[in-house]
Amino acid sequence: QPQLVESGGGLVQPGGSLRLSCEAFGFTFSSYAMSWYRQAPGKEREWVAGISSAGRIRNYADSVKGRFTISRDNAKNTVYLQMNSLKPEDTAVYYCNTRRADRDYWGQGTQVTVSS
Repeated sequence: QPQLVESGGGLVQPGGSLRLSCEAFGFTFSSYAMSWYRQAPGKEREWVAGISSAGRIRNYADSVKGRFTISRDNAKNTVYLQMNSLKPEDTAVYYCNTRRADRDYWGQGTQVTVSS
């Protein structure tokens, strides 16, 4: 059973930075693309960023393009989300995701709050 364990969330002021981590267990991490999603209060779950298995292709939602960077370290079975120039509208629970055998696997989520 694949497992994803997230960390790095917290409270930051507008304009601040935060780095999220997601460590994977129970599958061949280097064979799978990974994604970050978020869900803000009262809104649908939103795709934020994705990265290919070898890390060569990276894609972002328009709302975070130029501010967030997704990366991965396959030797550590870990995917990261570096978040800069944070805005109050970035406040959400952030989830790590991978797709295996036609089903989605999710981390437990980590809360990010951007407020003064």
